[in-house]
Amino acid sequence: MAMPSKYRDRLQTRCNGQLVVTVDLRDPCLLLYPLPEWEDIERQLVRLGNLNPQARRLQRLLIGHATEVELDGNGRILLPPPLRDFANLDKRIALTGQGKKFEIWDEQTWNEHRESWFAADTGNGELSVELDALSL
Repeated sequence: MAMPSKYRDRLQTRCNGQLVVTVDLRDPCLLLYPLPEWEDIERQLVRLGNLNPQARRLQRLLIGHATEVELDGNGRILLPPPLRDFANLDKRIALTGQGKKFEIWDEQTWNEHRESWFAADTGNGELSVELDALSL
């Protein structure tokens, strides 16, 4: 997978091209983090302990699938086959920036989900306090 050039320099500066890719627990996509961001998340997950079944599930899935990848000289990363299979990645992918991480989608799956999100009924229009305070 080739990283768009607009992100390459920032990723080289931020994390020397060191990234971590893992599964998304809610959608059929992969999550790609700069290494320092992933290390923060991993620490939080480990602090959850392992007595709670939900915490163990999160640890097993997110940490268990976490794979370090590196930008090569051409700004590409090699996604491991098991992760490619999880997200049904074929030839065309969609990379979406999500603040401190990226999502990697099969392009057709991304387009289908995006259309359903646009068409989704938002209910009564009421927003939670957190969302109501968000200024876009």
